[in-house]
Amino acid sequence: MAWFAAHAIIYFKIKDQLQDVYTVWENVYLIEAGDRDEAFAKARVLGAQEEGDDDNSLTVDDLRATRVFAGIRKLIAVSHAEQDGHLRSGDELTYSEFQVSDEASIRRLASDNEVVIKYVE
Repeated sequence: MAWFAAHAIIYFKIKDQLQDVYTVWENVYLIEAGDRDEAFAKARVLGAQEEGDDDNSLTVDDLRATRVFAGIRKLIAVSHAEQDGHLRSGDELTYSEFQVSDEASIRRLASDNEVVIKYVE
C-alpha cells in the first residue's frame, strides 16, 4: 500500500442570495491506498463528507450557507525519506507550485503575510 496526499476543494455557498466572493478551503487528506485510482476514489468520498449546512446552522457573514465539495484538485504520492515506505518525520507529503511577481513577495509569503500568487499546477 502507498500513501497519497489528496487536495480537496470545498467552498461556501450562500443560500438566499447571489455572492461575489467565495470562501474556499483546500483540505489535504492523507490516504493509504493500493494505487492512484483507489486513492482518488477515497479522496472523493472524504471530500463529499464535508458537504452540508450543519443542520441549517452554518452561516458565513451572518448569512445562511452550505459547504460544497468542488472536487479533488490534485493527488500527490508521498515521497518517503527512507525506502521502506513507512511514514516518518521528513517525508514530503505534498507540495504546491506557484509564481509571485518579485522577491519581496517571496519574503512576505515566507513570513505568513498576504501576497498575490498564481498557481502553476
